[in-house]
Amino acid sequence: MTHRESGTTAGRPGGGLRRSLGVGDAVVVGLGAMVGAGIFAAPAPAARAAGDGLLAALALAAVVAYCNARSSARLAARYPSSGGTYVYGRERLGPFWGYLAGWAFVIGKTASCAAMALTVGAYLWPGREHVAAVVAVVALTAAGYGGVQKSARIARLIVAAVLAVLAGVVVLCLTSGAAGGAVPWGAGPRGARGLLEAAGLLFFAFAGYARITTLGEEVRDPRRTIPRAVPLALGIALAVYAAVTVAVLSVLGTAGLAASAAPLSDAVRAAGWGGLTPVVRAGAVLAAVGSLLALVLGVSRTALAMARDGHLPRALATVHPRRGVPHRAELAVGAVVAVLAATVDLRGAIGFSSFGVLVYYAIANAAAWTLGGSRGAGSGAEPAAGAGADPVEGRREGRVGRGVAVVGLAGCVVLACALPLASVLTGTGVLALGAVLYGVRARPGSRAGSGPAA
Repeated sequence: MTHRESGTTAGRPGGGLRRSLGVGDAVVVGLGAMVGAGIFAAPAPAARAAGDGLLAALALAAVVAYCNARSSARLAARYPSSGGTYVYGRERLGPFWGYLAGWAFVIGKTASCAAMALTVGAYLWPGREHVAAVVAVVALTAAGYGGVQKSARIARLIVAAVLAVLAGVVVLCLTSGAAGGAVPWGAGPRGARGLLEAAGLLFFAFAGYARITTLGEEVRDPRRTIPRAVPLALGIALAVYAAVTVAVLSVLGTAGLAASAAPLSDAVRAAGWGGLTPVVRAGAVLAAVGSLLALVLGVSRTALAMARDGHLPRALATVHPRRGVPHRAELAVGAVVAVLAATVDLRGAIGFSSFGVLVYYAIANAAAWTLGGSRGAGSGAEPAAGAGADPVEGRREGRVGRGVAVVGLAGCVVLACALPLASVLTGTGVLALGAVLYGVRARPGSRAGSGPAA
């Protein structure tokens, strides 16, 4: 077993992160990313794309997300270190594919961080959203600097408040006289193309479970915790999204939802509870804050892993000796996001970020396909679940895992190609730039891609 495979990096004095998160904490971190600002904004553009096929698009996005979650959980249990698919791609497919996954994640999610910060600003201080966004970034970066347990406690409070608001929206809508009959379920005017585009937009909101796997070095007993936390977080998020979508559709209908800039607030108002719209707006702010907190955690941990391998400045690989967090990576990510939030309107970058996330998970599924007892890829056969494990059951699990990985890979590719053309072209260009930079750094004599320093 290699040094990276064993996860002993986390145990080195002064060089590793502190394992302090249990299953509940990991689920909360994932929910903080998934049940975030997307639930307040994503249904409207998805409804414009899918029409009456919105619920079908939600189901399709959930299937792809489930496949990605299962593949990621298997990989995270095998490689319990920071970096997520950057580590999995490197170990199973080769250094370039790991690097490309990390590049797609860091660039795409940095844009998402700025978009979430601007969402906070737009709700808190309309007309001065850039100022409020920078303040939010600074505050949450400081929270992350204080330690991952502190961030998890903040995320727990945010998730509880947002779930309470969403539950209120569902109850108010479904029990109001404005609720119509059957919720539409069928094909929209754009047919399959619209359904796939909507699924790609909705998938963006589901992708938060990656935050659990990128925190692999800070989870207790990761081989058991991560495979439990990922499906739990995804299942709760899917139930919330389905309930909220059905409730809002029952009041606004497909056309009303598609035309709304703030669908949950408009739904509560249409249900006859206009006085509660400020509460819904406050929930949107909290949700965006939760998403931003989880995103900063995930991006900084991936930056830490890439810095260890020399793909980012090695100074970012430092872990604070007392707090046990990658403090320099967190500060660097926070600074970049603050600059973007202060100068650029990134609301239109959601499609680009979705493209990067789908590429990231496509590589994760390709890496997961090599597991399940195969000897030809990566660092060898997948270890048994424990002493005395049934080899027949292990082979069956390997076949199921490979099937899930194939479905996930195909789903990621299809949804990525179905995104708006501008997002696809921009995302492809950014990935090509990353590949060029990798080629330059991987020339003979360069240490990039050679693995962490001993």
